[in-house]
Amino acid sequence: MDVKEILKHVDHTLLTQQATWEEIRQICDDAMEYGTASVCIPPSYVKQAKEYVQDKMAVCTVIGFPNGYMTTKTKEFETKDAIANGASEIDMVINIGWLKDKKYDLIENEIRTLKAACGEKILKVIIETCFLTTEEKIKMCEIVTAAGADYIKTSTGFGGGGATFEDIELFSKHVGPNVKMKAAGGISSLDDAEKFLSLGADRLGTSRIIKIVKNEEATGY
Repeated sequence: MDVKEILKHVDHTLLTQQATWEEIRQICDDAMEYGTASVCIPPSYVKQAKEYVQDKMAVCTVIGFPNGYMTTKTKEFETKDAIANGASEIDMVINIGWLKDKKYDLIENEIRTLKAACGEKILKVIIETCFLTTEEKIKMCEIVTAAGADYIKTSTGFGGGGATFEDIELFSKHVGPNVKMKAAGGISSLDDAEKFLSLGADRLGTSRIIKIVKNEEATGY
């Protein structure tokens, strides 16, 4: 697979707690230069990044991140605020405790609420696979599909485990036809990126692929 084709599927990501505007600006420059799908950045930088990239690059941000246990109203406000600031894609984190408690209706209603807040903007649902059983992952495929979200996403990158080929294969068997898949966290080589795409992932959340292309030390998300 051509490197440019891989890059078209990358959400070029910087979500570290200590990220500065200079670092955010640099990933915006790299994303525009290499033609990634988006930049994925903290909510506090969305307005500045959107003003910087204008219409040359999609700005993605994260909601309820990284732990997911904020109230639905808080996540709804965060989502509306991010979109008002120029975000065109929202990556939300589910309430994992609700999943463990089998409060499936609460999770589905929350995703529906955030999708309503997004309108035509893209909503991706992070389920944090490293904390889930196979049965819970399958249940989340069903809930994300029923709730009308655009993507199911593996990981925050902060939970101790990232995307695996097995999880994308599992998702592909259990999500509905209108739900795409995003693999995120720990994608550390072009070979891995290509394999995730070949398994059906539509997006890759990573900070390393452009570093690899630029022959820099590939560390981070």
